[in-house]
Amino acid sequence: MQYQQVSSPASFPGWRAGILLAFLLIAFSLSFAAEHNADHNNVKGNEYLMYVGTYTLADSTSKGIYAYRFNSRSGLVTPLGLAAQTVNPSFLTVAPNHHFLYAVNETGDFNGQKSGAVSAFSIDPVSGKLTLLNQVASGGADPCYISMDKAGKFVLVANYTGGSIAVFPVHEDGRLAEHSTFIQHAGHGPNPQRQEAAHAHSIDLSPDNRFAVVDDLGLDETLVYKFDDAQGSLNPNNPPFAEATAPGAGPRHFALSSNGKFGYVVNEMASTVSVFSFDPGAGVLSPVQTISTLPEGFAKENTTAEILVSPSDKYLYASNRGNDSIAVFAIDSQTGKLTLVQYAPTKGESPRNFEIAPGGSLLFVGNEKSDNITVLHVDGKSGRLTPTGKVLEISQPVCIRFVPIG
Repeated sequence: MQYQQVSSPASFPGWRAGILLAFLLIAFSLSFAAEHNADHNNVKGNEYLMYVGTYTLADSTSKGIYAYRFNSRSGLVTPLGLAAQTVNPSFLTVAPNHHFLYAVNETGDFNGQKSGAVSAFSIDPVSGKLTLLNQVASGGADPCYISMDKAGKFVLVANYTGGSIAVFPVHEDGRLAEHSTFIQHAGHGPNPQRQEAAHAHSIDLSPDNRFAVVDDLGLDETLVYKFDDAQGSLNPNNPPFAEATAPGAGPRHFALSSNGKFGYVVNEMASTVSVFSFDPGAGVLSPVQTISTLPEGFAKENTTAEILVSPSDKYLYASNRGNDSIAVFAIDSQTGKLTLVQYAPTKGESPRNFEIAPGGSLLFVGNEKSDNITVLHVDGKSGRLTPTGKVLEISQPVCIRFVPIG
């Protein structure tokens, strides 16, 4: 039997070998370019800046707002250092166009006034640096919370010690105008040590921009205001506040499910979560359930800090300072009621604000008293949290916000 030898390219006539080699090089180049472009686009779509607001107190080494680069595909976090030097930028919010960041300056003395400040910054997407645009007085001492309307036209602020709330128009260039609305709360709650006066702790808007929900720890009330997103005005709703579930609970922060059906209040002093049904047309919160954030038998001092509904609306998270954990609950899609899933240790002391990172698989927790941010893995099927072992060292972290790049 005879076998026919198949020639290699080297044995082809010179012109044929050249053509084949050129064809192979072009095909390889096109393939490489396509893969490179795909990878580049994929990386670009997964790149974020992460900003951390801190306290710059005498016992802190922090100088302001810090930046990190985060990749939602790999989970890689890269420190970028100090983004902006500013006093006590304890809480942050980001404009919908991702060009501007706003921070409260939690102080009681601003330019000789008994007031804190609100700072506007432009964001450099390449370096992560923040450039101060301007500052305005918050209208009350120790502003502790800031949010923004869905159109990016107004910033809303809660002044804790001042016991007031205010709305600030935003210019097209990102700068803040003086407040368009200022409301001073008056009264007190049943606890003479913590509720001797009004202490506005948070202000959040409904998804349709029609209502503002305000937790006032001092008044012991969750108030609802009608919001005019053309004028930046607030007016009491009817009824003006949600029915209290327990005297002395100390409402702190509010979270609304993305479908707008249910509202959740984390009560700082009682270490509970109050569940409400929400009427999006009338802006009325009706009590459904109150549940503890603490394990049964836990007797040490504890205060809650933050509350968050998962993007899927299936789970709710609330942080415990003292128990140093995040209570995880499953949400009943029909009633909004909560069922305990776990108490997840944060591996840090006094967890404040926390955020589920873009991609949904990681949760970043700012542990104020242990000077670090710990990263927990989120199980999408059960909502459970487990430590990843990743720890970011930063002095007195309070608030975490993510900003997409590009």
